[in-house]
Amino acid sequence: MPAVATQNPVRFTATGVASWYGTAFNHKLTASGERYDMDAMTAANRTLPLNTIVRVTNLENGKSVLVRINDRGPYVKGRIIDLSAKAARALGMTQDGVARVRLEVYDADQTKPV
Repeated sequence: MPAVATQNPVRFTATGVASWYGTAFNHKLTASGERYDMDAMTAANRTLPLNTIVRVTNLENGKSVLVRINDRGPYVKGRIIDLSAKAARALGMTQDGVARVRLEVYDADQTKPV
């Protein structure tokens, strides 16, 4: 039987620890050259191309968001993404500060505004 292509194949996936950054970084320049806005749906990742849209799912509560990579980081060992304050709130992780997450990059998400 031939393989059947899914309508929305995943291009990248990773699982690990997410953290978030807020007021101390608000309005500072990001790696993309834009100013960090803690109330935008953005994030920092060390390797994904800037402007990539990433689906982030909190594995502890199942909540999911789309964020746009506009910065580099995190620089704390063992973390795979730093989220904006708004994204962290939407994922329900601001109180703990960190959460186990799954990152997924889909071609279909790259055309959606975040």
